[in-house]
Amino acid sequence: MFRTPLTLFRTLAIAEAISWTLLITGLILRATVDWAWAVSIGGGIHGFVFLAYGVTAVLVAKNQRWKAGATAIAIVSTIIPYATIPAELWLHRTGRLEGAWRREETDDPRDAAWHDRLMRWFLRKPWILGLLLVVGVVTVFAVLLILGPPGGRD
Repeated sequence: MFRTPLTLFRTLAIAEAISWTLLITGLILRATVDWAWAVSIGGGIHGFVFLAYGVTAVLVAKNQRWKAGATAIAIVSTIIPYATIPAELWLHRTGRLEGAWRREETDDPRDAAWHDRLMRWFLRKPWILGLLLVVGVVTVFAVLLILGPPGGRD
């Protein structure tokens, strides 16, 4: 399904933008017709996709060997409504999303690092990697739900 870093990153960038729409719609519904539950639903979806996009940005940045600046732009873009779309377009236009998953070692000296070997092992077992990432995102999401919404309860 996500045969390249581009397809995974683009999918999550679009999902993040859609989740902003759900959150903003929920906020409008709460303010206009007092449907507080709309924020709970839109906010919950947005929070989950926000975390998933962040994990995806880090994974793709590592695979594509982005420098800190490009990685920071990808991650920070999730904080600004709809910014993941122009960030993805910029990353794609500048060639940072080109290429395949790095499943095999190359002559590049960076491939010898333990974290690169570990990443390649997981990339060769995408179901394990996917499951691990989903469990991680769900765990962080659940902890954040237990801690409560930002700014306290209404």
